[in-house]
Amino acid sequence: MDTAPVFHDAFYKFVSIADVDGTAATLRELTKALTGVLLVASEGLNGTLAGTAASLDAFHRALASDPRLDDCFGGITFKRSACLTPPFQRMKVHSRPEILPLGVDGVNAVGHIGLQVSPAQWRTLLDDPNVVVVDNRNHFEVRLGRFRNAVDPQVNNFRDFPAYIEAQLPTWQAEGKQVAMYCTGGIRCEKTSAWLHERGVPMLQLEGGILNYFAQMPDAERDWAGECFVFDNRIALDTQLRETSTTAEQVYAGDPGEAWRLRRAQRLAGSTAPDDTKTTESGAPRQLP
Repeated sequence: MDTAPVFHDAFYKFVSIADVDGTAATLRELTKALTGVLLVASEGLNGTLAGTAASLDAFHRALASDPRLDDCFGGITFKRSACLTPPFQRMKVHSRPEILPLGVDGVNAVGHIGLQVSPAQWRTLLDDPNVVVVDNRNHFEVRLGRFRNAVDPQVNNFRDFPAYIEAQLPTWQAEGKQVAMYCTGGIRCEKTSAWLHERGVPMLQLEGGILNYFAQMPDAERDWAGECFVFDNRIALDTQLRETSTTAEQVYAGDPGEAWRLRRAQRLAGSTAPDDTKTTESGAPRQLP
């Protein structure tokens, strides 16, 4: 019986992929020793995986070196955290039109790096009166935890976020505000940033998202209140990247509009195959958005 500790890796990369189905087939082969979800599209790769440190490290090496992948996936940053609860029940690799749908046609995030702000710089930015800090996550995630002074857009789906930005942007511009955004792992901000860049609007984004902030800042609790929702069966992490005792029932409690999310979370926690109908920031067809 294998008793080695289990870890969770979250990662993504916007990169042009010519053969989406062939890439997905290769990734299925490379992830046989892991559990989790990978989404592959012509715009890149979005994934969450779980396994032993050795198995995950072996996948990292294969992802960067397997000749069938055409050198598409070098330089990826993996955000790793330890697990008490198994995050996933099995391994799934899916081909998709997009790795993260923004709800706006034609957004191209390939090659777009955005205006990245390091965790140390982000701490200073939180107190800047000329910066409006926007939480680029769903309302129930913000309710569970957020950075101090952050604005909650009150959206229930990432695809609703552009409408919020379009409504607020004229006011922010009139006030001379710089917009800064953050999300769990960075991908939502990366796609939003690409969309705004095409419109000539610069946006600052927290490098690596909340998970990277927690990893890089030992005293992250100075700037963060609450917990961070994650897209797997662990439900939430504290600022030390430790799994908390928070349950799905507590996350969604008291909000009739989120009852369907609770039912799905309860079903997936004991299922052998994740629901394929929706995708999350980390790429997993799990509880949201």
